[in-house]
Amino acid sequence: MSFQAYLDKAEEQTGLTPRALVEQANADGLDASSRTSEVIAWFKAEHGLGHGHAAALAHVVVKGPRISSKHVGTSGSHRDETDTLWLDGRATRPGA
Repeated sequence: MSFQAYLDKAEEQTGLTPRALVEQANADGLDASSRTSEVIAWFKAEHGLGHGHAAALAHVVVKGPRISSKHVGTSGSHRDETDTLWLDGRATRPGA
């Protein structure tokens, strides 16, 4: 599953865009200074997300929407289209 797909699935499960989820975490004091494990635990507790989906969102909270270009443009199952994640909802993503 691509990094973006984890965010899309979290949106489907919660009804909130990734940006809205990140903003909620920020409002609860979670940000770039937080430990990733703390943010993962918060997403699991607050939204009932599984570990992978919570970890993808935690990455955005702690490190921002840019990801490693390791899988960008590859043909594997973890392939992402770009190294910048789309946070404003699947329905508004260009080319979706």
